[in-house]
Amino acid sequence: MAIKTIESQMDVVQAAKRRIVNVFSNGVRVYMSFSAGKDSLCMSHLVYEKILSGEIDPKLLTVIFIDEEALYDSMEQMALRWRKRFISVGAEFRWYCLPVKQVSILHQLQNDEAWITWEPGKTWVRDAPPFAITRDPHLRYTGQMNYQTFCSAITKDGIQLVGVRAYESVQRREYLAKADLRAGGLSCENKVFPIYDWKDSDVWLYIKENHLDFPDAYIDLYRVGVSKNRLRLCNFFAAESIAGLRYIAETDPKLWERIEQREPNAYLTLLYWDSEMFKRSTRKRTELEGESSKDYRELCRQMLFVEPEKYFTNEGTRRVAERYRHFYIKGHDFMRPRDFKMMYEAMIAGDPKLRSLRALYVTVYSAYAKSAGENAARREVNTNV
Repeated sequence: MAIKTIESQMDVVQAAKRRIVNVFSNGVRVYMSFSAGKDSLCMSHLVYEKILSGEIDPKLLTVIFIDEEALYDSMEQMALRWRKRFISVGAEFRWYCLPVKQVSILHQLQNDEAWITWEPGKTWVRDAPPFAITRDPHLRYTGQMNYQTFCSAITKDGIQLVGVRAYESVQRREYLAKADLRAGGLSCENKVFPIYDWKDSDVWLYIKENHLDFPDAYIDLYRVGVSKNRLRLCNFFAAESIAGLRYIAETDPKLWERIEQREPNAYLTLLYWDSEMFKRSTRKRTELEGESSKDYRELCRQMLFVEPEKYFTNEGTRRVAERYRHFYIKGHDFMRPRDFKMMYEAMIAGDPKLRSLRALYVTVYSAYAKSAGENAARREVNTNV
């Protein structure tokens, strides 16, 4: 599945504004997901400006912030400022601090990739604000839902505005492509993605031209070498944001101390960052490990078919292994050594959301299609000769 790219006389900002106005014109409750990250800030500003101009009704808007507990202090401060802004114009702002299930890449050694935000009985990374919602009838048991499932449950009576962008990853492009095909438009179930076609450059340009504040954590990460297209802020232990965790010890010792109290495995990022545990392919890893003579094809076969019980010891990891097993059976004949290495490292690191598997699928079948096309062209040339 793919997103069809077309040229338009309307730029991405104008298109996003049009989509937002169209959503509110339905007259039903609108739920906007807020995270305090750069994409969320752009979408929030678009909505806020439309409220100030009188083009949309703030009484229809409910902003939802699922506080992930393990956040940068500057993200919390940004969320506080935007909460004040939306409340001041008559919108509702729900700040949830609930024990929902998240993914921690640091738990793979325990074969348990889940951790629970605001888990009762734990020493939290930070305290919940006094106004936060800490109970909800949709979440009856600790760790019963992940935040996506919870959001779907509490927004059934309206439309969700979600700041997901296709350019962020192969997986998100695939997700949006499926959403587009299912609903015949830029929606999936009750979700709408106003800035789905924005590039990273569009996001940062919008922030600059509109003089938007953004969390200082972005600057801190950029200063220590994280590229602009990898600047992601979400909970510290997720695969998307784990890169920033290893810098906190040197940039914010007090925050690092709180993180270690909450997540004893945090030290792994300092010791094993340039390793297969974090799917790294760097010069430093090559220097540390030397030239690898591993047979990754055989290692994958051993993991998936010979000793799966050794590597996949709970229901969640076994489900992931089953998907990888199907992929191996279908594609092993035309997978390259680098593909088997990618597969092995993904299984070692853990892939609970199957993002690495989807990326592997695109890599393998794109290479296969290219190779098949080149072979067909050569056969045609030989025939003509």
